[in-house]
Amino acid sequence: MILYPAIDLKDGQAVRLVHGDMDRATVFNDDPAAQARAFVDAGCEWLHLVDLNGAFAGQPVNAAPVEAILKACKVPAQLGGGIRDMATIEAWLDKGLQRVILGTVAVEDPDLVREAARAFPGHVAVGIDARGGKVATKGWATETDVDATDLARSFEDAGVAAIIYTDINRDGAMGGPNIPATQALAEAVNIPVIASGGVSSLADLTALKDTGVIAGAISGRALYDGAIDLTAALAVLKG
Repeated sequence: MILYPAIDLKDGQAVRLVHGDMDRATVFNDDPAAQARAFVDAGCEWLHLVDLNGAFAGQPVNAAPVEAILKACKVPAQLGGGIRDMATIEAWLDKGLQRVILGTVAVEDPDLVREAARAFPGHVAVGIDARGGKVATKGWATETDVDATDLARSFEDAGVAAIIYTDINRDGAMGGPNIPATQALAEAVNIPVIASGGVSSLADLTALKDTGVIAGAISGRALYDGAIDLTAALAVLKG
């Protein structure tokens, strides 16, 4: 199971939100590229980046810090937030991003996801962010009546590289991930599923790995707060 350290970008800084609330942001680093290098130096094999402002704006806002991270770090990175057309997808991949995460458009324009997955095989993931099993879009600000599992199944034949499943009510709250919901989703589809939201201890990571069906986990606040030692966690997951 791959551990993805998260760098959430707001106004050019590395932050963490609580329950996706932009007004409840804690700044952890004024230099996101330095933060990324620290994660890489600790041994991480991937980085998970989110343009929080972009998710609300519908277009990239924190491009400069993302580009700085891509230049500073040689490990692959995935990015979500404000990526809603083919031109933006292609531009990011041309700049060295390994994987784009499509969230809002997965609900509003699923044909774009399929088109992108065909054009860039292995480089397109779907972000499914849910409250109570129902998908939320536009930076989690818009609730829908779309069922998370139904949405995931709709891309079964699209060739997407992964699904990033976030339980919004767990995100940034340090209360543990929603393992039953994530495991159920992973068992419902053949697409690799990455868990996000509430991953706050080594025990959480071990429990996710022990399901045998979850391909990865994203953690942010716990790494910044020291609740998870990245080097130790990576060793456990490899072991």
